[in-house]
Amino acid sequence: MSAMLTVKDLAVAFQTRRGQVDAVRGITFEVAKGEILGIVGESGSGKSVTSYALMRILDAGGTIKAGEAIYSGIDLRRSAERDMRDIRGREISMIFQNPRAALNPIRKVGHQIEDVLRHHARATRYDAKAKAIAALEAVKIKDAEARYNAYPFELSGGMCQRIVCAIALACDPRLLIADEPTTGLDITTQKAVMDLVRDLIREREMSSILITHDLGLAAQYCDRILVMKDGVIVEQGDPVQIFSDPQHAYSRKLVDATPREGESVRSLLPPEERGDEPTPTVSDQPLLEVRNLTKTYAGKSGPVHAVKGISFTINQGQCVGLVGESGCGKSTTSEILVRLMDATSGEIIFNGDDIAHVAASGFAKDTRRADIQMVFQDATDSLNPRHTSRQTIAEPLKRLGKMRGAKLTARIEELATLVGLPLSLLDRFPHQLSGGQKARVGIARAVALEPKFLILDEPTAALDVSIQAVVLNLLVDLRAKLGLSYLFVSHDLHVVRLLCDHVIVMKDGEIVEQGAAKDVMANPQSDYTKTLLAAAPKPPQRRQST
Repeated sequence: MSAMLTVKDLAVAFQTRRGQVDAVRGITFEVAKGEILGIVGESGSGKSVTSYALMRILDAGGTIKAGEAIYSGIDLRRSAERDMRDIRGREISMIFQNPRAALNPIRKVGHQIEDVLRHHARATRYDAKAKAIAALEAVKIKDAEARYNAYPFELSGGMCQRIVCAIALACDPRLLIADEPTTGLDITTQKAVMDLVRDLIREREMSSILITHDLGLAAQYCDRILVMKDGVIVEQGDPVQIFSDPQHAYSRKLVDATPREGESVRSLLPPEERGDEPTPTVSDQPLLEVRNLTKTYAGKSGPVHAVKGISFTINQGQCVGLVGESGCGKSTTSEILVRLMDATSGEIIFNGDDIAHVAASGFAKDTRRADIQMVFQDATDSLNPRHTSRQTIAEPLKRLGKMRGAKLTARIEELATLVGLPLSLLDRFPHQLSGGQKARVGIARAVALEPKFLILDEPTAALDVSIQAVVLNLLVDLRAKLGLSYLFVSHDLHVVRLLCDHVIVMKDGEIVEQGAAKDVMANPQSDYTKTLLAAAPKPPQRRQST
């Protein structure tokens, strides 16, 4: 097949206060007509910078230092800006990572599609609305005419991602760049968006570059994969070859860290770091009993039932997975259990006491506050940007543990060691830490007061696969060492399979299935559970580890 895009010796650098940073260092690749090319690698590898350079939308301080990018005979690097404005959207289009950030929050989504159509002379003021509605229908949005008048905040994350796809595809581009298009989406929405993008690419005979850190996703949807590290391409090949026989050590590390069926948490780590996986002690005694828990909100057209009379039990030392799509009630349930929100009705029996009757506003002063803690989904947003790691870990120790002086310092350093955070990082602020280091700080804060119960709300969703592997193994070790019980909220069924003893499946505020994780995963009884399992990316079998 002939190449639609040829990139040769592309180099991109950024000027910073500390000097020049080489983000992309002389990479060369091609995208053939009709091909879906995957670019994978961890944060900082240069994936997104490469796409921004191709689109000529680098941040201030970013410069294409060398190389060329030839699209259908056009030199993108040397094209005038007025020509690039025509190329963007009409010839090359992009789906950005965060759909809500990519949409104007105070402008109707239909008007935003019209803006693109009219800018590229694909519509006039007379037919722009009809063409915008047709673009919404093309990405399989139901009741497109009603959605035309919606604002982004009125739509779900998956719906916003479809809107972004509609904008990107409105002018029938020949090359689509999708930068982490499924980050933050639940597993069925992820599959729906990726199936949609793939089908539209095939139907319109387009080419695409899929940028992702999810190797399983790339393996399922891409014809060929490039692996990037530190601004260079370390390996490329078809998905089966990359998974079954990776040639570069970094590729092997990524493949090993990708969760899949039939493996253990330890197998995600490099062979030299695995060691023995601890066996947690699980008691027959219940630590938490939830009985007929309900949460109802007042809506414009009547009550909204976020949680509908759910019941389940978590035993001491047990890890229970809570899975389901966005809007199923997982987060509402978690916030009620951690006592950040009051239930409408029901009982929460924790360690023999009903804590549901204690108002969330007053639970911070309750003596049982220290026993129930939470690790939040976004480690960055959950940390105070003005507090060092030391101050963050110290906060619960000072507020609830009343620790001061040398005892406080010793406990902070003990916790940092426990979660594998180098003591040299204790005086750094969040922006000076990597994603994995911030996750360790959040976990150290959560276990500071030796809680009995930990709620983990998608704690690895935003992490690279190798960092996710380290954090998951840390959670396994802490559970065994401290005798913790977990409620692990996730939409990644592969991770739930690895980590959890028991699994609860929620849909529309109700529990549709629950049981031993191995039984539910191997032989689901609910059609909804079967749908979730079918939607999970299934990467090829990895190489045999030695």
